[in-house]
Amino acid sequence: MYADTQTVRRILTGSGDTWAVVGLSTNRARAAYGVAGVLQRFGKRVVPVHPKAESVHGEQGYASLADIPFPVDVVDVFVNSALAGPVADEAVRIGAKAVWFQLGVIDEGAYERTRAAGLEMVMDRCPAIEIPKLG
Repeated sequence: MYADTQTVRRILTGSGDTWAVVGLSTNRARAAYGVAGVLQRFGKRVVPVHPKAESVHGEQGYASLADIPFPVDVVDVFVNSALAGPVADEAVRIGAKAVWFQLGVIDEGAYERTRAAGLEMVMDRCPAIEIPKLG
């Protein structure tokens, strides 16, 4: 509903290889930890974004998207829906190419703003589920 198959494919294969994962911490029980590992196995550079700025999966963490000192291609959002909109707005400000809201993360206003700013966007889906579907 919030992204067609071609948008998902473009983000996963053509939007770039640097993914900022907002909400990624060293907590192995959280979905973000496992999904970030899948992204790495498929050749993506995973950049943890969490208030603690912890290093995860061998990558330096940052407290916010604005703190990342290099270009980010995709912002993968693992925060609850009430907090997701401001993250999408920050993704636009830093010049990301795409935003991905994880399963259960829905903010239609953020979706509209992000698309209006020219970014690709997927909402309420998981790249770890979608990558194997690419073949």
